[in-house]
Amino acid sequence: MSDVILVKSDFDRFSEWEDEFRKHDIQAIPWDDMAQHCETVKYALVWQPEPGALASLPNLEVIFSVGAGVDHLKGEGLVPAGIPVVRMVEDSLTAGMVEYIVYNVLRFHREMPVYERDQANQIWKPRVQQSAWGRTAGILGLGVLGSAAAAALRRLKFNVIGWSRTEKQVRGVTSYVGQNQLGIFLQKTEFLVILLPLTDATHGIVNQTLLQQLPRGAFVINAGRGPLVRDQDLLAALDQGQVAAAALDVFNQEPLPPQSPYWKHPAVTITPHVASITLPVTSAHHVADNIQRHREGKPLTHLADLSRGY
Repeated sequence: MSDVILVKSDFDRFSEWEDEFRKHDIQAIPWDDMAQHCETVKYALVWQPEPGALASLPNLEVIFSVGAGVDHLKGEGLVPAGIPVVRMVEDSLTAGMVEYIVYNVLRFHREMPVYERDQANQIWKPRVQQSAWGRTAGILGLGVLGSAAAAALRRLKFNVIGWSRTEKQVRGVTSYVGQNQLGIFLQKTEFLVILLPLTDATHGIVNQTLLQQLPRGAFVINAGRGPLVRDQDLLAALDQGQVAAAALDVFNQEPLPPQSPYWKHPAVTITPHVASITLPVTSAHHVADNIQRHREGKPLTHLADLSRGY
């Protein structure tokens, strides 16, 4: 008898997950059919489940997050006590994030938003190009995604530095650690790439104090989580010219409400939380591999620590 996994995805694409899990002899069950299969479900692949839903599965043994982050599973009644949670870590998800980061760093580096405005106003004004090796990208959060983005930017000859709460080693990247070294990191950072997990300690970390420590005219790219940023502080920094422009993929409220100043701000580029999207064709293998490890009594890979938030 094949194992049964309950699926609540981030998009309406259950059939894709079903097809991919079938290749691994795993039966996928849609979230809406939970009640009929609650006794047989041992595994659940979820995105933003309702409080109490997972607790209704008496034989649940492992929870898989659809996304790389697990903050959507933090909260009262979301995860039953003692059930392990596995983060989504797989090559396609990482590659998508690297593409988003590299694209936006290059876009700002080559002044494409300026040329786009010039085109709209029929202005022909060549500008002197700067060298990548003369500019510094700072990765705020050197986890799996941040380390991969840092390595890609290094290959393009950018000077890359990183900051994290615990010590991380990435080849060719100068790493800063802890609150005492955050200011040093910021003072060197022309392109601030935000990829921190959302925890109690990082909530609102990108605030007025942090932004004022960047070189004037720096660029901000947020593909981590919206609540890492205090919106009013970023908007003020943009209006003052302290931050030249921002590319934002995540927001404090999603969908972004129509009244948000971000929509019409001339220095802001918005995408609807699509920097990197989990693809069933590759991600099902990551889940299936961990299910096989669970069957064999082996340790699960990429276990999350919900008390730490990642």
